[in-house]
Parts: sequence; C-alpha cells; structure tokens
Amino acid sequence: MEQLKHIQTLAFLCILELCVSPGFGQDSADVDHSAVLELGGAGERDLKGNSSNFGATLAIEMTPVEHWLELEIGVTALATSGHTELTTDLLFKKPYRLSQTVEFMFGVGLEMVRKFSVEEQGTSLGVEGVLDFMFWPTNDIGWYLEPGYGFVPGKGAERSLGLAGGLLIGW
Repeated sequence: MEQLKHIQTLAFLCILELCVSPGFGQDSADVDHSAVLELGGAGERDLKGNSSNFGATLAIEMTPVEHWLELEIGVTALATSGHTELTTDLLFKKPYRLSQTVEFMFGVGLEMVRKFSVEEQGTSLGVEGVLDFMFWPTNDIGWYLEPGYGFVPGKGAERSLGLAGGLLIGW
C-alpha cells in the first residue's frame, strides 16, 4: 500500500512537471496552429433550478485573423438524473499570449440547446460568454480550462454557469 502511494505521488509530480515546464526547451511562442482540437469533460449548473449536468465536450478552434480572432465550433452532451441536452456553439474569441506556454482568450457567441428530457423537449437559441485558459507544455499537446456563462431567453429563461476542461491537440 505504501508503495502505491509513492507511485501515485511520482506520477502526479511527472504530470505537474509536464503542465508547467516550458516544453522541454522548445519555444512554444513561435508555434501557431492552424487548428486546435479540444477534447474534455464539461459540467453545467442551472442558476434557476439549481440542478447540475455533466458530460463531454468536443470542439475545434481556428484562427482566421492572427492575434485578433479565433473561432470555436463545439458540441457538448450533458446528462444527469433524467435531464439530457445537446449544445452546439459558435464562439468568437480574442486571444492573448501571457507567456511562451500560456494563452488566455475571452469570447462570446451563439449556442443552440436541444433538450431530450421527459419534462422539457425542444430546441432553444441563446448566447454564451467564456474565458479560455490554454496551457501548452509541448508545442502540439496541452490542456485547457474554460469557465462560461450561458443565457437562453424566452419563456422560462435559463441562466447557467459552466466549466469545461481537457486535452488540446494542435496541428
């Protein structure tokens, strides 16, 4: 049992080193990806009904205007206790490079939410705002954390806080 704790500690320290190291001597500031794939987990908290949903997210990010505009198209599937929804979004983001290995972006965009639960079914359009933190320990592999706020207007308007995070693959 004691040996397992040492192995877990060593694995944690190796992962931590990968996340904070400057890419094993590679200059990540010179690498611009034509596209970035985001794979990860997601969670959402409904501010009106105080319910939470969890699931997975997949997105692709492209840069049409270098240092000024990034576009993200993504799909998120969330489900918890009988409440299932599929969200598709298109976000317009402004990028900032904070260091050789860290980027920050804020963005706004449109979201389309499709609900499949017994109580609620249908499709709604809304708006979304996000803060996107990207960490690139190597040139083409990294991780991200993206908190966000969503608003779907109309009858029974919905407001939610979300958090997504996971793996980045650049090419």
